[in-house]
Amino acid sequence: MAHGPKRLFHVASDAEITQGEVSDVYFERTVQILKARGDRQRVKAEIYLKSLPAEWQWGVLAGIEEAAALLGGVPVDVLAMPEGTRFGPYEPVMTVEGTYVDWARYETALLGLLCQASGIATKAARCKKAAGERQVISFGARRMHPAIAPMIERNAFVGGCDGVAVTKSAELIDADPMGTIPHALVLMVGDTVEALKAFNEVVDPKVRRVALIDTLQDEKFEAIRVADALGQDLYAVRLDTPSSRRGDFLRILQEVRWELDLRGHGHVKILVSGGIDEYEILRLNEVVDGYGVGTAIANAPVFNFALDIVEIEGRPFAKRGKWSGAKQVYRCRACATTVVLPAGKTPGACECGGGREALLRPLLAAGRVVRDLPPPRTIREHVLAELARVSLDTLHRSGQRADF
Repeated sequence: MAHGPKRLFHVASDAEITQGEVSDVYFERTVQILKARGDRQRVKAEIYLKSLPAEWQWGVLAGIEEAAALLGGVPVDVLAMPEGTRFGPYEPVMTVEGTYVDWARYETALLGLLCQASGIATKAARCKKAAGERQVISFGARRMHPAIAPMIERNAFVGGCDGVAVTKSAELIDADPMGTIPHALVLMVGDTVEALKAFNEVVDPKVRRVALIDTLQDEKFEAIRVADALGQDLYAVRLDTPSSRRGDFLRILQEVRWELDLRGHGHVKILVSGGIDEYEILRLNEVVDGYGVGTAIANAPVFNFALDIVEIEGRPFAKRGKWSGAKQVYRCRACATTVVLPAGKTPGACECGGGREALLRPLLAAGRVVRDLPPPRTIREHVLAELARVSLDTLHRSGQRADF
C-alpha cells in the first residue's frame, strides 16, 4: 500500500474528510457491491438518538455547520434542526436523501461531527444552566488533541460558555481569549504578589487582573495580600486548589470571601477551576462568581447518534427496531412540548393552545446550502433562550436534587 509524506500530527486533512476518505471500510465495500449491481436507488435516512447519556434529559444540537461543509457538493437533500436546538430521544435531528451510492461513504464522518460537537455543547449548556448569571469559561483544550481544540471550544461557546482560553479558538468565535496567569508564572517569579504586579505592569490594561492564589501559600492569606497590593485594580482571585489540599472546598471559599469583605475588598470576585462540573457548580454557587471548566466539557460524553435508512425509492422501509418512513418534528412555540409525526401529516394545536413549528428545515438541496448558517454568537443566544425554558431539576443526579 502506498503511503504519502509523513505527517507531523495524526489527523485527517480537510480534503480527506470532504472526499469521504474518513469512512468505515464496510461502506466502501457496500458502494463497490451496489455499483457492480447497477443499484442507483434513492433512499432517505434519518439521524437520531435512542437515549441520552445517563441522567441527561435533553441535548443541544451542534455540528450542523461542519455537516453542511461535509455534504456540500454531494448530490443530497438535507433537512436539519437549527444548530443550538434542544432535542430529546427519538427526535430526528437530520434527514439525508439521495442516491445511496453517492453519499454512503460520508456516514462515518457525518456522525462523528454531530456526536462529539453535540456532546460538548450539551455539557457546556448544563454547566451554564447550573451557573446562572455567573461566568463559565472553557479551559479544556489541554485535555484533547490540539488539532480539535478550536472545535471543542467553539462548541463549548455555542453551548453557553462565556468565553474560551485558547487564542486560535477565540478567533473562530470572533472573541478575545480569556485567562488569568498560570502557576508557572508564580513559580518563576517566586511570589504570588510579585507575579501579579509583573502582570499588572506588562499586560494590556484592558485585560482584567485576576490573581491565582493557591500556588505557594494558604488561599486566605494570599487573597488578602493580592487585594491589599492591587486594591481597586484587582478584579478577582482564582482558586485552583489541588484536590489533595481542598478538604471542604466550599468552606475555604466562604473563608476567603469573609476575609476579603472584612477588609473592604468586596469588589474582588472569586473564580474557581479544577475538577469543576455542573454538580460542583451548583454546590459552590452561593459564594463563587465564575468558573473555569476544563475536562468536564472537553471530555463530554459523545452522543450515540445513529443514521438509519427509513425509505427506499419513496417506500417506507427500515430495519428492525426502527420506525420506517419519513418524519417531521414539531415543537410548540408556547410550551415547547415536542411531537414526532409522519412527514406530511399536519399537527393540530398543542394541548396548551399554542401553535407548533417544524424543526427539520432545509439545509442542503442537491448539495447546495440553502439556509443561512448563523455565527457562533447567534447560536449561543439561541441556546441561552432554550435554557431559560428548562428547570434546574433537569440537571438532576440520582440521589440528590439539582436545586440545592
